[in-house]
Amino acid sequence: MTTRFLTGITPSGIPHLGNYAGAIRPSVRSQAQPGAEHFFFLADLHSLIKSQNPVQTQQSTLEIAATWIACGLDPEQVTFYRQSDIPEIPQLTWLLTCVTGKGLLNRAHAYKAAVDKNAETGADPDADVTAGLFMYPVLMAADIMMFKAHKVPVGRDQVQHIEMARDMAASFNHIYGHGQELLVPPEALVDEHVATLPGLDGRKMSKSYGNTIALFTPREQLRKLIMGIATDSRAPGEPKDSEGSAIFQIYQAFASAEQTEAMRQAFAQGIAWGEAKQQLFELIDAEIAPMRAQFDALMADPARIEAILQRGAEKARAQAAPYLAELKRAVGLCDLRQPLARPAAPDAAAAEAPPQIKQYREADGQFYFKLTTARGAPLLQSLAYASGREAGQAVQQLKRQGAAALDALAAQLQPFTRDEALDQALQALVQAQQQG
Repeated sequence: MTTRFLTGITPSGIPHLGNYAGAIRPSVRSQAQPGAEHFFFLADLHSLIKSQNPVQTQQSTLEIAATWIACGLDPEQVTFYRQSDIPEIPQLTWLLTCVTGKGLLNRAHAYKAAVDKNAETGADPDADVTAGLFMYPVLMAADIMMFKAHKVPVGRDQVQHIEMARDMAASFNHIYGHGQELLVPPEALVDEHVATLPGLDGRKMSKSYGNTIALFTPREQLRKLIMGIATDSRAPGEPKDSEGSAIFQIYQAFASAEQTEAMRQAFAQGIAWGEAKQQLFELIDAEIAPMRAQFDALMADPARIEAILQRGAEKARAQAAPYLAELKRAVGLCDLRQPLARPAAPDAAAAEAPPQIKQYREADGQFYFKLTTARGAPLLQSLAYASGREAGQAVQQLKRQGAAALDALAAQLQPFTRDEALDQALQALVQAQQQG
């Protein structure tokens, strides 16, 4: 079976060395992975949430496309496209919107952070919060599921969005699938060993800190920036610690194992900081210089990049268009001359499968639980609990009392529909508890 990987790239200016070592280089190296199919896209629709400057949006899209191609991304080997060139994605976004509970989106970290910030200043909770920010997780889910991606490489801060996408897929499949998996639930792929480079001041390299080294900085400017990296006052000849050294950490990200060990010994023998920085500059420039030349050539020829993206869009739409037609037919948006068959009754095994109740902790440190059908369709979703113990007590109350616990727990739950499916699920929970 071929595994599909999908990577979204938000246009936000030329990346820095940390972005290259942590994300771009490993992604480019993975494109030839056997048994895998890769999709890379420029998330220009997502970029509109933060930037409403048309010139900046266009320029950033050009720069990011040129960067990835210059770094070795092969448009012939992967599917490389611009998000806004695939009209099927916003259409799928709407289909998902209609099966996604508002309560689920209320938990999204970016939205919660904006609301909390407003609360701190005494402003209206939704002041300056656009619907785009609120709906970001739905668009991201559509990006992923439009191409039936199995694995999505993300940072740990994005895992929540993948879990949300899985919830949306479960809801859609439960309502419209009738036993079929119309949407593929994706899995987050988190690299716990991703390279995180220090910046000029020793803190994590980040544009928000203003301590970055742009990936395609001209050669002499690159030398100047590297020579300005903060170091301690130990003189030449004094042993230096490689552990915690920004110079050593950046060097290690670009060096072979043999080069890294040689530099470690040089540190122990008291290499001068100036010499260590010079070696770091030469190592980085040797890898970046050919790509810098390619980047400059691409930036001087926007028509070439546009042609690459258009070919990528054709390749992507060849898969997206027929798949969206299948999904639209499933929801009833289809040719009126072709009557839809009435859904078959669910099979007995599926009907008898027990519901699932899951406790988990979000990145905000708070605890939650949710009750779903056996197929994953959500029935109940809790609000936040300060401790896992409190969440567990509520779960145990549901397992012991079933529907009778709903009134007592109502203030701790997101709005829900009291229907036969929920009552049956709660009854099954009670029975399982008694039998256990």
